[in-house]
Amino acid sequence: MKNNIKLAILSMSLMGLASCDMDAPSISTLDESSVFATYSLAESEVMSIHVSFGETNSYRGRFLPYYGVNTDVEWGNAPSYADRVSDKQSLWNYSTQAANGQMNTANNAYAKFYEGIERANLAIKGIRQYGNIENNADMRHLLGEALTLRAVIYNDLLKAWGDVPARFEPNNSDNMYLPRTNRDVIYKQLLADLLEAEDYCYWAKENAITKTTERVNKDFVKALRARLALYAGGYGLRGDGYRLSKDPELAPEKMYQIAKQECEEVIAHGSSKLGSFKENFVKLCQDNVTAGGESLWEIPFSAGRGRVLYTWGLKHNAKDQYTQQSQGGINRAVSTLYYDYDPEDIRRDITVVPYEWSKDLKDGNAHVVLSGLNKMCFGKLRYEWMNRIVTSTNDDGVNWQYMRLADVYLMAAEAENELGNTAAAWSYMKPVLDRVLPAAKVSALQTKYTASQQAFREGIYDQRALEFAGEALRKADLVRWGIIDQKMAEAKAKLQALQTRTGDYAGLPDKVYLKTVENESEIEIYGLNKGENDATVINGFEGDWESKSWFGSADKPSLTDDIIDGLYVATPSLNCLWPIWQNFIDSSNNMLNNDVNYGQLSD
Repeated sequence: MKNNIKLAILSMSLMGLASCDMDAPSISTLDESSVFATYSLAESEVMSIHVSFGETNSYRGRFLPYYGVNTDVEWGNAPSYADRVSDKQSLWNYSTQAANGQMNTANNAYAKFYEGIERANLAIKGIRQYGNIENNADMRHLLGEALTLRAVIYNDLLKAWGDVPARFEPNNSDNMYLPRTNRDVIYKQLLADLLEAEDYCYWAKENAITKTTERVNKDFVKALRARLALYAGGYGLRGDGYRLSKDPELAPEKMYQIAKQECEEVIAHGSSKLGSFKENFVKLCQDNVTAGGESLWEIPFSAGRGRVLYTWGLKHNAKDQYTQQSQGGINRAVSTLYYDYDPEDIRRDITVVPYEWSKDLKDGNAHVVLSGLNKMCFGKLRYEWMNRIVTSTNDDGVNWQYMRLADVYLMAAEAENELGNTAAAWSYMKPVLDRVLPAAKVSALQTKYTASQQAFREGIYDQRALEFAGEALRKADLVRWGIIDQKMAEAKAKLQALQTRTGDYAGLPDKVYLKTVENESEIEIYGLNKGENDATVINGFEGDWESKSWFGSADKPSLTDDIIDGLYVATPSLNCLWPIWQNFIDSSNNMLNNDVNYGQLSD
């Protein structure tokens, strides 16, 4: 981890207790009092929770690469209807089976999440009992940090698997095997935990502990509580259907009120600031973890761990001047996303990139080359922005940015609008747009979005797509809004229109013209936008300009029916959860199943 976060030395000698859904360590009661009464040792135990993020098949190699695709803005590389039952395709296309070969192992993400929860449970219990939190502010912060890290893991468990066993105490013989728990119970516990953690944690930069984005701070605690409230108050797939919670404590208006209050307090406090859109991602690639900017909290990976850029970054086809791995571009931008942006939107050319780095090298150096309509990468993460050469074969060490301040602004805007305050909602959307669009276009969007509550709601749908594409937030957003079926159907229709260049895509040029510049490290492209087929301009091209077909040929189109139909193969709202993997079903002492009525739990 970039700031030398300490891992728990004592965890190497911890005693393991098997359970129905994880194998995790348990601290010997003989050691607890000395460990959790000493700040440095207690800190190591809290930091050991991060180990479970970075394990091979946990966040690193399974959850971050696979959860979040496919959506209307993100898809896995080369979606295919013909290959719809393959392990990788079925993780994306809403047809996942419990025996999935990528996931159905004892050491996979589901198990590692519970391992992290167990580490958190042990730390929480120990610090409460021995940490003297009434008189030690730093120890209080550690307790808040442990509560928050546990909430992070539960948040992702609930997003991916729905109702899951609730484990808020360390493993013992009495809770070895547990059934699924109604997620409402878990959400209410997490909301209460984070409210408690707010009282314990320092704001960003308030203390030496919170000087980096790799440590939990109060800005993040509040933002996470807002995100969880929006999920808890939104739609979800349950055993008896896709619906809102029936628990009056989780009514949408109550959850929006929580989100409003938390987000507005973070913004008003001002310990974290919006910078330029590009700057945020450059800093992320450069391992700049100084707190107080846009990044609120990041899952920390050491230089030799983490497949963040590998999965979500710009494609490099060879071991070149920037990296010793030919990777990046595992997940890609849906082809229509480029055209969803206003051409003057700064976010477009940073987020969606129509080129990649060449396979051919000259003196060990690659150059940029046109990719393809169906192979556009996300560009928020780039090897060429890093300050170090990546020497691992498949890990890059870039942190996963779990929450940034733009999300807080847009959550505040959404909550204000849903509570009937559309004018106030605009005041929180405006700063996000001011940094990426000309003032006249921001003003035009203000007129459009503030026309009604529904108009602003649709503006939130659109702007969250444009702001967070490539950050794996979209799927959970579509689910909680109750519009995943609608938006995924629209995505297919848009792809079909782009394929035939009809409707909104009529008039797009067939050819693009390109020229590499700046020592072949950049590319200049003409022909991606409507109107960029002016013969006078094209005839004036000289030197190294070349032309390529962007849409392919009649017998080999860039967008095929197989690609488009592979986006999803079953009703998304009824298949938006992964099943609990068969390995854990089989070892659950008959407490777990994936039956259609598993989630008909008391509300």
